[in-house]
Amino acid sequence: MKQKQNMIKLFSVLVLAALFLTGCATGLASIATERATMGYTTAIHKDLISLPPPEKKIPVAVYKFRDQTGQYKYHPSATTFSTAVTQGATSMLIKALQDSGWFEPVEREGLPNLLTERKIIRSTVEEYKQHLSKEEQKDLPVLPPLMYAPIMLEGGVIAYETNVITGGLGAKYFGVGGSVDVRSDQVTIYLRAVSVKTGKILKSVSVTKSILSKGVDFGIFRFVRLARLLEVETGLTTNEPPQMCVLEAIEKAVHDLIIEGILDKTWNLKNPEDIKSPAIQNYLKEKEEAINVVFDKEGNLVKITH
Repeated sequence: MKQKQNMIKLFSVLVLAALFLTGCATGLASIATERATMGYTTAIHKDLISLPPPEKKIPVAVYKFRDQTGQYKYHPSATTFSTAVTQGATSMLIKALQDSGWFEPVEREGLPNLLTERKIIRSTVEEYKQHLSKEEQKDLPVLPPLMYAPIMLEGGVIAYETNVITGGLGAKYFGVGGSVDVRSDQVTIYLRAVSVKTGKILKSVSVTKSILSKGVDFGIFRFVRLARLLEVETGLTTNEPPQMCVLEAIEKAVHDLIIEGILDKTWNLKNPEDIKSPAIQNYLKEKEEAINVVFDKEGNLVKITH
């Protein structure tokens, strides 16, 4: 009878282990090699593209939106020279500006390359003119001037903190157990709009985003019979990609910058009534502020009081 009970216990342990391994295998299969996709969509992206339309799109220049932290990737036992923060934040910011529908970014990060290419065009046209008559030269297209921007966006990733929160939970019983480990990092960015004509800082916003990592493991270590040892180990770790968290923080910063500019009348809505739109009201609720919007008889915005 006792031997039968031991066999039942062993069978139960093996079934439990098999179920857990099957679950982990399913999780591992889901992270197998996949085809390239159109891109990562953040949680804030829908709010960004749902903003009410502007009175007129605003040309903006972004020279460099860079990593200002100097942080390297965290490793508990070794030194690494890989940066903790993506070095492509400028490209992320330009994409967010375009997606918002409020701005027209002009190329400034690759300005030397752009100017070089324009010089090549002028040189080619001048050489080509030598083989044409004066009448034919009049029909040659003229290279238009570069578009300028009245507003410049500055800022960058100013902080990356590792192990802001660490913790876990584990349990074992008769050689059977598992554990869960959790770690949270944090990235902070600042974004400001500057008037090119006066140098005045029009608006400045900051955003902080957490980066979560968690690991789950399960193991069995016990003697099933005399001199017969059963040992099973499995686990799975998931990490939020830091560059995706930076992208979400940038999109949130652009979203907040647009609404702050609307509230301060730095730029205007196409329809003043859109000040009551859910996108703006949700932002105000997030800031835990109450807003009183006053319109005149013709429906024009008069004032906003907090």
